[in-house]
Amino acid sequence: MYVPISYPPAWAVSLPIGTATALALLATLLTACKENSDVSAERPALVHTELVQSRNGQATVTLTGEVQPRFSADLSFRVSGRVLARLVDVGAHVNAGDLLGQLDPAEQQADFDAATAGVAAAAAQLRVAQATFDRQSSLLSNGFTTRVAYDQAQEQLRTAQSTLESAKAELGRAREALGDTELHARAAGVITARSLELGQVVQAAQAVFTLAQDGERDAVFDVPESMFFDDVEHGRVSLALVSDSGVTATGYLREVSPAVDPKSSTVRVKVAIQDPSPAMTLGNAIAGTAGIKPAAEITLPWTALTAEGSKPAVWIVDPKTKKAFLKPVTIGAYEAGAMTIKQGLEPGDRVVIDGGKLLSTGQPVTFGEDRS
Repeated sequence: MYVPISYPPAWAVSLPIGTATALALLATLLTACKENSDVSAERPALVHTELVQSRNGQATVTLTGEVQPRFSADLSFRVSGRVLARLVDVGAHVNAGDLLGQLDPAEQQADFDAATAGVAAAAAQLRVAQATFDRQSSLLSNGFTTRVAYDQAQEQLRTAQSTLESAKAELGRAREALGDTELHARAAGVITARSLELGQVVQAAQAVFTLAQDGERDAVFDVPESMFFDDVEHGRVSLALVSDSGVTATGYLREVSPAVDPKSSTVRVKVAIQDPSPAMTLGNAIAGTAGIKPAAEITLPWTALTAEGSKPAVWIVDPKTKKAFLKPVTIGAYEAGAMTIKQGLEPGDRVVIDGGKLLSTGQPVTFGEDRS
């Protein structure tokens, strides 16, 4: 029988017997630890998984908005001046033609008086030119004047006529400017904003009132960018006041803004209110509920989310090798405790939803209590 004999390493021959034995034992322990680590590296990780399934998306969505007028306009004086009177305040209801404010008309009145005098002077010049022309016409027909004198009289008459027309036009502009010192409502409605005070000097075209016209009303919502209101069934929205759910109305999608608000990442959506109740006054908070066309979507708990570099990803398990691999995904929306996957997964994929924090690519896994 052959018995293998273990010889100490060459470096241990010159060492004392106790030291050599200790070093040999240490080498044996290190070798055993390495073998155990290799075994543990191949040990499958215990994880919880979920089979990806496609489900129909949310059937309805409810958002809160505000009742706003269909037509709203900023009102301003067409001339500059000092405010002499302010006759309405915010919340006042006005009718078409009502006086809202007035500027000091001293400057415009002076221009009007000057224009009136200009018209009178031009009219007097025209009478003189007309008399001169008539006299030259009579003299020419009797042969007592020259053709040159007649032509000069005719030219003076035409100039006087033009001067009078110009003076009348200037008088019209002065009269209009004098009238513009008064600001009148162009339509019936409610004053929703004011920036006018007595004694204030305002510039032409400076907005001083905002008038919300009577009539049609809109429910205005700021919708998250990820929500697609184009999928509203038949464009119909059920409306109800937040303060009184018994006050209801039906609305129809009227306008979706093509631009996204860079600060809130929302899109402005306007819903036309059909036959609004008198209780739906301007500024009231209103809730809108719309039916969304069902769409297939994949929903996973947020615990499944990880990252590959700077992009979102999830761990999936290869059904043949039972090994884990990262797969990039596109997130459609975030919900309470869950997320909607827009791209990257297919029905039937097995996703790690718990225990993926310490996984590495290609690592074997064993399933815990699966969720499917």
